[in-house]
Amino acid sequence: MGEFFPDAILFGGTPFEFNRVQLVRLVILVAVLVFMCIVASRAKLVPGRLQSVVEILIDFVNTQIIGNTIGLREGRRFAPMLITMFFFIFAMNLGGVIPGLNLAGTSVVGLPLLLALWTFVTYVGAGIRKHGFLGYIKSETMPPGIPWPIYFLLVPIELLQVVLIRWASLTIRLLANMVSGHMMIVVFIGMTHALLFSGEWLIAISPFAGAMAIGIYGFEIFVAALQAFIFTMLTAVYIQLATADEH
Repeated sequence: MGEFFPDAILFGGTPFEFNRVQLVRLVILVAVLVFMCIVASRAKLVPGRLQSVVEILIDFVNTQIIGNTIGLREGRRFAPMLITMFFFIFAMNLGGVIPGLNLAGTSVVGLPLLLALWTFVTYVGAGIRKHGFLGYIKSETMPPGIPWPIYFLLVPIELLQVVLIRWASLTIRLLANMVSGHMMIVVFIGMTHALLFSGEWLIAISPFAGAMAIGIYGFEIFVAALQAFIFTMLTAVYIQLATADEH
C-alpha cells in the first residue's frame, strides 16, 4: 500500500508536493502527447500501422460510444472531450503494467476524482444550456408520466444522484479497479519470488504462481481498456440524459 503514498521528490510538505505518482502521470502524459503528435504529423491518406490503430480507436469512440448514446450529430461537439478522455484514461491505466512505471496513474484518487468532476461540470453545463437551470433540474428529477405523490420520494433521490452519486461512483469504480489490479499483480509476483527461493519442495509450484502473474498482467491490460470504455460511455450517457428533450 505504501506504493500509493510515496515519499516526496520535490516540495515535500507543501501543496505542490511532487512524488512518484505525479512522476508516473507526467511520463505517461508526455509519452501520449509525443506519440499522438508524431502520428498526426505523419498522417497519410493510406494509413500505416500506428495511424490505423489510432484511427480505429477514434472510430470506436465515435461509433460505439458517441453514436450509440448522444448520436453522431448531437455528439459532435462533445467528441473532442470524449475521445481525449478515453485515450487519457486508457494510457494512465496501462501505467500499471509498463515495466519501470508499475503504477497506474489512476490508482490514486486525485486523478479519477478530477476526471469525474470534469464529467459532472460538462453534463450539468450542457443540461443548463439546453433547458435553463430550473428546466434542467426538472428534466433530471421529475420524469413525466409518474403520479405526483411519487415525486416527493423521487425528486430527492434523483437530485442526489445528479449532484453526488454519478461522479462519486465514476471515481470509486475507476480507482477500485486500478488499485485491486495493482495489488493482485504484487501478490502473485511476490508469491512467485517467495516460492522460487524457498529452498524447499514449494519451488516446484513456483511456475504456476508465475503463470498466474503473467495472466494477471494480460487481464490488467483488458481491464485498462474496459475501464476507459466504461468511464467514457457513462460520461456520454450522462450528457445524453442532461440534453435529452424528454426522459
